[in-house]
Amino acid sequence: MKVLKFGGTSVGSAANIKRVKQIVLAEKDDVIVVVSALGGITDKILNAATNAATGTGDFHTELTEIKTKHEETLQELFNGSGKVQELVNNLLDELEQILTGITLVGELTAKTLDRIAGIGERVSSHIVAHYLGADRKDSSEFIRTNSNFGRASVDFNVTNQKIRDAFSGFRGKAVVPGFISKNNKGEFTTLGRGGSDFTAAIIAAALDAEILEIWTDVNGFMTADPRVIRKAYTIPELTYSEAMELSHFGAKVIYPPTILPVYQKGIPIQIKNTFEPENAGTKIIKGVKNGLDRPIKGISSISGITLLTIQGIGMVGVTGISMRLFTALASVNVNVILISQASSENSISIAIEEKAIEVAEAAIREEFEKEINSGQVNKIELESGVSVVAIVGENMKHTTGIAGKLFSTIGKSGVNIIAIAQGASELNISWVVKNEELRKTLNVVHESFFLSEFLEINVFLMGIGTVGGNLLQQLQQQQNRLLKEKHLRVKLTGVANSKKMVFHRDGIEIEKFRELLENSDHVSGLHAFVDEMEAMNIYNSVFVDCTASEDVAALYKRILGSNISVVTANKVAASSEYSNYAELKKIAKQKGVKFLFETNVGAGLPIINTLNDLVNSGDKILKIEAVLSGTLNYIFNTISEDVPFSKTIKMAKEEGYSEPDPRIDLSGVDVARKILILARESGYVLEMDEILIERFVPDSLFDGTLDEFWSGIKSLDTEFEQRRKVLDAENKKWRFVARFENGKASAGLEEVDATHPFYDLEGSNNLVMYTTERYDEFPMLIKGYGAGASVTAAGVFADLIKVSNI
Repeated sequence: MKVLKFGGTSVGSAANIKRVKQIVLAEKDDVIVVVSALGGITDKILNAATNAATGTGDFHTELTEIKTKHEETLQELFNGSGKVQELVNNLLDELEQILTGITLVGELTAKTLDRIAGIGERVSSHIVAHYLGADRKDSSEFIRTNSNFGRASVDFNVTNQKIRDAFSGFRGKAVVPGFISKNNKGEFTTLGRGGSDFTAAIIAAALDAEILEIWTDVNGFMTADPRVIRKAYTIPELTYSEAMELSHFGAKVIYPPTILPVYQKGIPIQIKNTFEPENAGTKIIKGVKNGLDRPIKGISSISGITLLTIQGIGMVGVTGISMRLFTALASVNVNVILISQASSENSISIAIEEKAIEVAEAAIREEFEKEINSGQVNKIELESGVSVVAIVGENMKHTTGIAGKLFSTIGKSGVNIIAIAQGASELNISWVVKNEELRKTLNVVHESFFLSEFLEINVFLMGIGTVGGNLLQQLQQQQNRLLKEKHLRVKLTGVANSKKMVFHRDGIEIEKFRELLENSDHVSGLHAFVDEMEAMNIYNSVFVDCTASEDVAALYKRILGSNISVVTANKVAASSEYSNYAELKKIAKQKGVKFLFETNVGAGLPIINTLNDLVNSGDKILKIEAVLSGTLNYIFNTISEDVPFSKTIKMAKEEGYSEPDPRIDLSGVDVARKILILARESGYVLEMDEILIERFVPDSLFDGTLDEFWSGIKSLDTEFEQRRKVLDAENKKWRFVARFENGKASAGLEEVDATHPFYDLEGSNNLVMYTTERYDEFPMLIKGYGAGASVTAAGVFADLIKVSNI
């Protein structure tokens, strides 16, 4: 025998009832079907009763809507005729009579409310039974409770026997109304909102059913709320305890009391979707195998919470404080959701529903009036606008480091935890956060514990010129590979050019980003971009700077302080005043985010990363010698008898090696910035104005307009050709070399012979030599392409991957 329960949505319309019929008639076993009221009907009945209690008779609007919905359903299923029509009309007439009576007396008692609250189930069970051609059994005739109207307690000894008697010799299909019951006086009672689940569980346990199926409008328990986390997925199996915990903490899939009766008998519960019956759903059983690889089964949360803290030195060591606190709350029917107590007993924090806070505070102040007046209790503090979040999983108790990983991950994401609670069973870890941090908290935990199949990083890109444009091309080309091989989804979440900006939480299609920017209503602005990025508050966010702007670099402190990593090709920040550079590194470390700028030196070459590895492993940098300008190296490799100096500069610009204004490269400032960054990453304190730059182009050519520069640079062609011939005869070459040794740095044009490592550098290649305590006799060499948009973009891309920690 099976017991199938269908919720209000499942029987919410004639079309849905037809689906129910298909599901039930497909069962070959004996089936008991428990139904809720048609979707929304119970709420309308309660609203009508509340309106009637005002004494004005203002319940007719709700009553008309109730009648209309049932009439429409009957019309579609039965053409509005037959015995079922009469039964439904009689029950709705009963409802109207009671509502009229409430209006006359101007009072609504819990007893009266229970009598009418279950009319929806009484009506729906008649409709469904007739449509299925099944027997109807009245649950109020065999479920016995006490007289606690509104949420009656079941007398299981009497109830179980009555159920067995009612279904003695039963075969086939039967329909039973959920939610309703009666006390020993024959008065209607109810089992609480969600009580139809409970009704089904009581029947299943009494008859030792094979399984209890709860048919609803979702596919089962999800790893998290899918309205918040789109990557949440259905949990295939849960233990009874895990299901109970998730139900308590906001997963509205099953009414928590439902679990106990079937748990005691070991009867499985299957959560199924009426609208996707082919989906396997979630199975709830006594023991779930495996699971050690994913010890957390799900994440749940409750909003609309206030944290109440009672604090006082006079509480320390005093027995009975907790008992008095919870007794006072129980006396005014306040449910405590979470408890957190300091080991010193100096404070106790409790999470309760916001709507209960006034009565809760009043009860506590009354109970501890003496202690408050004497100063033993010096603070009763309320913090509203918070949510309780919980992770649930029986296998957490078999896995070390869960709590450490949990709170470390949350902290690195900039989420402040207000209170924590964990039971000795380790089945549940709960904590309290501000409402505005809830979405980010859920995403952080979901990603961290691999409840999602993929890890995500969210990219906010500023600057879509040559480097930024190449980065997006590479990202588009590599997305599928990263997803398939590394389980990493790199998502473009925000992008801006000088005029417009676009944001999308689910990701921007890269092939459409230019079109989206063109049609966007968001006017671009640096602070506006950061404002939006912070407001989106997404886990694993990375700000990527592909500009050369000082204004953009000035925002790094704010961005890092918002727990957003920074990946930049912009040299301004790392080569700014040492105090600013050091502060950026400090903020990144404190916040647990990344500040990466590999492409500041050598484009895509692993120059900074290698240097970091040397220093972090305890090696000491003694000397750095480097050719760091791909542009200048290209110029001095290209210059020849046929290609004069001025033409090589133009060629470098046309090839995309130089800055739009090549004077930036020719000045040596760019190289000076790079050696400055390397010196700092080596652990030395150095400022830009301490670097000696020896220019090889007259200062006069750096003044005036760019057009004047192009005209004036030709005047140097003859001189450079004469000097080049001498070099060629001596088998030497020019290299613009940066040096750092003994705390001093310089950059200038040097002549190197064929024995020097710099001699064979081709095209725009860079070369760096690190002389260290370990690499003294034979310095470490790093060589390769050091300029160009594509390799620079590749370096930025590599930094992005580092942020993900895959």
